[in-house]
Amino acid sequence: MLEWHYATADVFTHHRFRGNQLAVFADARGLSDEEMQAITREMNYSETVFVFPATDSANTCRLRIFTPGGELPFAGHPTVGTAIVLAETGVLALGPGTTRVVLEEGVGPVPVSIMRDEHGRFVAELTAAQAPERLDGAAPADAIAQALSLATDDFAGEAEIWSCGVPFTVVPLRDRAAMGRIRIDTRVWADRLASSGSADIYVVCRDAETPGADVHVRMFAPLLGVIEDPATGSAAAALAGWLGRGLADGEHRWLVEQGIEMGRTSFLQVTARVEVGRAVESRVGGNAVVICRGTMKVR
Repeated sequence: MLEWHYATADVFTHHRFRGNQLAVFADARGLSDEEMQAITREMNYSETVFVFPATDSANTCRLRIFTPGGELPFAGHPTVGTAIVLAETGVLALGPGTTRVVLEEGVGPVPVSIMRDEHGRFVAELTAAQAPERLDGAAPADAIAQALSLATDDFAGEAEIWSCGVPFTVVPLRDRAAMGRIRIDTRVWADRLASSGSADIYVVCRDAETPGADVHVRMFAPLLGVIEDPATGSAAAALAGWLGRGLADGEHRWLVEQGIEMGRTSFLQVTARVEVGRAVESRVGGNAVVICRGTMKVR
């Protein structure tokens, strides 16, 4: 019987048992696609990462990211979390100051900076491989409202699809009171959202709960087996396009809070570099805490 080593972490937090859970298999060589999918379902986190040697010697390693429903080409909390897990467990040798690595993912090479904050905790910041892009094909407002058990009057603007490699339907809501009334209707989701440009819904309001936070968000992807996600880095990277539209040239930063309604408060630092009124680069960063290490008997 063969064993593979793994570690788990809570990502986009520096507190244990908050943030978004992640499992990382630091050397997944020998595992089949079917075994990686089965392991992901067994771990039952929103994502599990399997690390392989890089295909390009100029890069650090290759990540394959699975949800319970299938593989993703890119995801933020697995990228940030894996970088910190590899640093914490000594797989990555870090120099003084900031260490820059490149992680191969389905969308292409993803640069990640790893450093320590003023408290000595690891922080990682990814630069999305693709600039934020607005896409067509958002579901009708009434369908989204019905899937969320809200009224269209709760919306503060038009639903738009934004992507940095993984598309999300960004739905602006008026306030956190509307956020709190959300109840997921999976039947409506399957019937009315599955054929849209993105059935992963990212609801956003500027009525943040935490002092210093700028944006309050929730993310729902029931068709991927993720009813609600505590922290979604790929969505936050895409949100930089939505937030940065029309702003002055230069860098703009926002602190995004997520997971509060789930009891897993998360904080994502989002940075957009804006040129001529549009975000041409998106970065997402935060902390992570390693929770446990173990081995899994797969065969």
